[in-house]
Amino acid sequence: MDLSPGNSILPLRGPAGSTFIFYIVYRFKTPCLDRSLLKSLTLLYSLFIVSNNLELILPSRIESVDEAAIKAEVFARENGFGDDVVSAVDLAVRESVANAVKHGNKFDETKVVRVIFEAVSNEFSIHVRDHGAGFSLDSIPDPTDPANILNASGRGILFMRSFMDEVEWVNHDEGGTIVKMIKRS
Repeated sequence: MDLSPGNSILPLRGPAGSTFIFYIVYRFKTPCLDRSLLKSLTLLYSLFIVSNNLELILPSRIESVDEAAIKAEVFARENGFGDDVVSAVDLAVRESVANAVKHGNKFDETKVVRVIFEAVSNEFSIHVRDHGAGFSLDSIPDPTDPANILNASGRGILFMRSFMDEVEWVNHDEGGTIVKMIKRS
C-alpha cells in the first residue's frame, strides 16, 4: 500500500481492511482530522487521500515574498503540478505574502507571516496569515471601475481572484487575516 503524499488508495476489502482503516482514523484523529488544522488524512467515501503540506514562518520583510514563492514552486513541482499551476501559484503567493508583510504586519518584524501549502490530489491550497488589524474586503476599491483605473489599490486582490480557482479572506480569532486560496490542475 503506497501512502506517499499525493497518492490515493482504496481501503482493503473485508473486516481486516476495515479494522485497519478505522484504527488509523481512530488512533490519529486528533492530529489528522482536527478541523482547525489542515487535514493530513481525508476520509472521502471510503477513499483515503494522502496529502502533503509545508508550513513556513517568515519575518515581515519584503525578502520573504521571494522566499515563499521559491518554496511554493519547489513544493508544487515535487507534488506533480505543471507549469500552469506553478505560474498561478507563484503570482498568488507573491501578492498575498507581500500584502501580509506590507498591509497586514506593516513591516513589523516582531510579527510573522505564516504560509501553509497543501497538495491533495489535483488541488494546491495556500493559506497566508498575517498578524495585523485585519481589513474589510468591501473597503478596497474595485480596480476595474473607471473611477479607479489609475489607483494602484486593489489590483492584487483582482490578480489573486483571476489566477486562483478559489480565494477567501477570513479574519482570524486571535487577530490578523488569513487568505485561503485553491488552484486545481
